[in-house]
Amino acid sequence: MANSGQSALQRQLQRGGALDPTSADSAGLADAARGMGAAVFVADCDRARSRSAVLRAIAKAVDFPMYFGGNFDALYDCLCDTLLDQKVGVVLYLQKLHSGDPVLEEDAGRIETVCGDAAEFARENGRLFAYVIEHAGAHPMAEPGVAAAPYGEGD
Repeated sequence: MANSGQSALQRQLQRGGALDPTSADSAGLADAARGMGAAVFVADCDRARSRSAVLRAIAKAVDFPMYFGGNFDALYDCLCDTLLDQKVGVVLYLQKLHSGDPVLEEDAGRIETVCGDAAEFARENGRLFAYVIEHAGAHPMAEPGVAAAPYGEGD
């Protein structure tokens, strides 16, 4: 039974595009993707409270070049370059993107659009690009008198 679940997941990966975060845990998804020869990148977006912080989390996970522009066009360009650098393709997993934060709500939609465009680019170029966006609600409200941990602390 686990084998049929694995093959169903591999079929989803081969189709590329958006994957439902509830369809498999991140470890199972990574195992299936690596079993197919795809590179797996996991971006921890939990502490990101701005567009630039989310883009930094993705850039760090995917190991974008130092000249990464930090905007949506640069995100698309770097994802496409990364795809072409891979023999099979890429699976990108965005963990805990706080799309419920008012400042990130619109950006989360734009990130999803960029990922969809990268999936189309991948299909046109004989690669696979699948992505999971694990949406989280808004960040908890800051406690008065307690500074939030800066992004990148403990990385």
